[in-house]
Amino acid sequence: MLLYPAGGLTGEKLKELLNEEGLVHRFFSIQGIIRENLVILEESTDQQYRFGMPGPEFQQKEWEQFLEQLSVIKPGPDYLVASGSLPPGVPTDFYAQLARIGKDRGAKVIVDTSGEALEKAFQEGVYMIKPNIGEFRKLAGKNINEESQIKAEARNMVDKGHCQVLVISFGAAGALMVTKDNSLHIRPPAVPIVSKVGAGDSMVAGIVYHLARGKPLKESVMFGVAAGTAAVMTPGTQLCRKQDTQRLFETMISEN
Repeated sequence: MLLYPAGGLTGEKLKELLNEEGLVHRFFSIQGIIRENLVILEESTDQQYRFGMPGPEFQQKEWEQFLEQLSVIKPGPDYLVASGSLPPGVPTDFYAQLARIGKDRGAKVIVDTSGEALEKAFQEGVYMIKPNIGEFRKLAGKNINEESQIKAEARNMVDKGHCQVLVISFGAAGALMVTKDNSLHIRPPAVPIVSKVGAGDSMVAGIVYHLARGKPLKESVMFGVAAGTAAVMTPGTQLCRKQDTQRLFETMISEN
């Protein structure tokens, strides 16, 4: 289930799009108009331009109702994904509060964000975080570049109980998965890059989708990398295609 804020005409449009996809979702109303981002492709040069519009400022009662709904939603989630930047008015420990509620309800909490929101969720302790390499360096407070150093720092974070699984994305170079007992650099097949929009989100979605089907962690992260790789093969804001994801995943499985 998707739990999200909705306000204004863009909020209504979002509801319509989710209904068209047949997704189970529940919104909470806000006074402001949720933001709209634009991605423009200039066909003569193949240059892509991204416009991130400012979002509304949330009132305390608005973000608090989100936490209240999460506390009582039934059935309780097996996996709880907190993703994206926090809008104005929402405290930087919001994802940490969300993680606390999720853990109390027995959910495995997965966080995909950056900055203070990530740091505070990290200090709270979650099941998985998925930073890119730049976000990971900020989290570590070190400008580390060698893979052996990155693995060692990631293992230290896991050992301290900040998370059970750390997946660091390297863009076209794949991702590094680190747990208490294992570390693995998962490299995707080379594909033509059409647009990188949504690749990180697709990776997280692929990991959670595979985990929710009862698949092993290693295979699930590989499936996530396949989904993220498939996403760059589609133009604009299009999602990854199922057939591309499955084909890339099977190639990666056969090579490992």
